[in-house]
Amino acid sequence: MKRLASLAAVAFALFAASCSSGPDLSDGLEQINEESLRTHLMTLSDDSMMGRAPATPGEQMAVDYIVSEFERIGLQPGMPDGSWVQHFPILAQQTDRNTSLRVTQNGRTVHNFSFGPELIVSPAQDQTEVAIRNAELVYVGYGIVAPEADWDDYKGLDLTGKILVVKNNDPSNFPDIFDGEARTYYGRWTYKYEIAQELGALGVLIVHTTPTAGYPWSVVANSFGRERFMLKPEGQRTPTEIQGWLNASASRALFESAGLDLQELFDQAESRDFTPVSLGNLRASIDVEATNREITAQNVVAVLPGNDPILRDEYVVFSAHHDHLGVGAAVNGDSIYNGALDNASGVAAMLEMAKGFKTIQPRLKRSLLFTAVGAEESGLLGAKYFVQNPTVPVGFMSANINLDGLNVFGPTSDLVSIGLGKTSIDAIMQRLAGELGRTIEPDPNPDQGFFYRSDHFAFSQLGVPSTFTRMGTQFIGQPENHYRDVIQPEMNQIYHTVLDNFNPDWDLSGGVEDTRFMFRVAFEIANTPEMMSWTPGNEFEVARQRALESRQSME
Repeated sequence: MKRLASLAAVAFALFAASCSSGPDLSDGLEQINEESLRTHLMTLSDDSMMGRAPATPGEQMAVDYIVSEFERIGLQPGMPDGSWVQHFPILAQQTDRNTSLRVTQNGRTVHNFSFGPELIVSPAQDQTEVAIRNAELVYVGYGIVAPEADWDDYKGLDLTGKILVVKNNDPSNFPDIFDGEARTYYGRWTYKYEIAQELGALGVLIVHTTPTAGYPWSVVANSFGRERFMLKPEGQRTPTEIQGWLNASASRALFESAGLDLQELFDQAESRDFTPVSLGNLRASIDVEATNREITAQNVVAVLPGNDPILRDEYVVFSAHHDHLGVGAAVNGDSIYNGALDNASGVAAMLEMAKGFKTIQPRLKRSLLFTAVGAEESGLLGAKYFVQNPTVPVGFMSANINLDGLNVFGPTSDLVSIGLGKTSIDAIMQRLAGELGRTIEPDPNPDQGFFYRSDHFAFSQLGVPSTFTRMGTQFIGQPENHYRDVIQPEMNQIYHTVLDNFNPDWDLSGGVEDTRFMFRVAFEIANTPEMMSWTPGNEFEVARQRALESRQSME
């Protein structure tokens, strides 16, 4: 034991000595500059990359560029076989729009809700044909099962053969459970689908209202009515056949036919005591057809090894999605959805950080893992696949730093942390911000659930403490409401449109400052003695504990 302690002391002394004579943090920070950011942004969002959609020549061009930059910087390939790229299979599914939901009462048709204007529906899994006849409809409130909060909207109901009708969002009058007005994952539409499958329902329809969704029906119709993508299913199907949305007016009419008031039932869902409500003798029938095709998308993975004899087996993981929407409907003659902000900018920031860290590699205790993931716009698929098939076990990942959308509008005195207060990373960020005369602010739109809408969420679900920052709102040298009156409307206008192009007039000085700040944060995480952790009671704490226990079994 004494010999082991002596060897550890010698190893640490050697590491400390190498650090004292090696490059300084400032050397890494200087590598992050406007000129390089601009070059990466222009290249990745150029028309030649055709919007970087999964499994297209544009994606391949983006992947090739990222690999070439990682090689130029001097990183190592991150895949176990010595390659840079992780390929993953995607099932692309297009639902035939020529369908409707027929609702009968005592054998008589009372509603025929049409695909598009009133209904969006698809097979719940990889089915190409679905035929449902005379299924019972049951309203299940928010459809939440949260044991840690003693909350169960199903109350033991057998869901076999039933189509669930679900309220979107989550309860807002329980700040200690569901974060008040902030949207938790229980309020996301993806959760409604997942719990329905887990509990064996025949189908699930989410009632859409603009307040509960955070966006109008047009977003549902345009986004969910297109070809959808999923990781290729493994194992047996669940009993769930359909999933989809019903708009507000159709939903009200449906409940009125059952002698029920939708708003009253919405109000009842705010209570722990809620119990499911059958829509009586209403029965639903639908035929859904879909065509499937298999495609392959790509993640790019690179490693920068750390130096501490013990901590180098732990990792700080960076993520930035390289994909966007590709080529679509033309608007004023432009059909390329270039995705400059979303997310050529995030990849550009990650490449700059990688370059900086390579410069100060001798000062790193933990290793760094850089992941440029694909198919984020299709449902975080690249990140999901990576954490399900990780190059290092998730229990060895200290933290995930996600880069999705860089500030291109000038410097701010603040930086927004999506999910502020969820992890121990926040304390590091707040301390460093204070030292630099900046502040870390919470999400100004917590009801939108942004924490659950980018790649860090896939890491979070498997327990990895994650952080996701967005540009601040207090622009230096601008009027107080500059973000609200100028920046936010511009971002809303270009989001997921052909207008998200590189703008030579962008002021990248704020992006440089924000990237350098997150570089400092990552450096601290890489060198602090402890792994990062979730705040006690957080929804991902249990997953973290499982990951750490699994790690212990490997050591």
